[in-house]
Amino acid sequence: MPQPTPLRPPQPRAAPGQPGRKPQISREDLIAAALRLLGPHRSVSTLSLREVAREADIAPNSFYRHFRDMDALAIALIELGGRSLRTIIREARLRLRPGRSVIRTSIQTFMEQLDADERLLHILLREGNVGSDAYKAAVERELRTFEEELCADLVRLSEAGGRPIHAPALVATAMTRLVFAMAATAIDLPRERRGEVVEQMVQMLRMIMEGAHVLAEREER
Repeated sequence: MPQPTPLRPPQPRAAPGQPGRKPQISREDLIAAALRLLGPHRSVSTLSLREVAREADIAPNSFYRHFRDMDALAIALIELGGRSLRTIIREARLRLRPGRSVIRTSIQTFMEQLDADERLLHILLREGNVGSDAYKAAVERELRTFEEELCADLVRLSEAGGRPIHAPALVATAMTRLVFAMAATAIDLPRERRGEVVEQMVQMLRMIMEGAHVLAEREER
């Protein structure tokens, strides 16, 4: 099983030699400052602009050079988490070994990210439920991107395996929503209990897939 790759947040640049606030700061510095303030049980919606500015060691007004407001920063964090996680899952599939289940490998890789780097994945899992409307819309966009990529994978695997699949886009939606809903619950569980959640997800996803194959085969009769 490939080792989990941490969802790496942008690394802040070194502070200048002179004491006091930084004369210049990048968008990535602000993102990194916000991530340092977040934890497993703290939503991005609880962060204040002044708090992020203080962590980044800048004057609050300097924040607006890179983000319109805190909503814009939060959406950038959500988008970063989505891109990073998609890359990790994609790489895990590319490294898939013969005889390994695509479903199990993908789910295990996904769940291992809860421990590899909690902040970015936790943002994705939590903000879709407790964030503002803007945050929820950003999470929804990331989920739809996941679904589009998964749909393409399902069609490719179906053709390679010689088994048709019914409504692959709907199947991708069902699988994505199931995984994210169960993972949002799993982040609050002790690590030793997460294995149970993995097994449940694998079985449920296999049931969805088998049902989609059966429906497609019935349509062809």
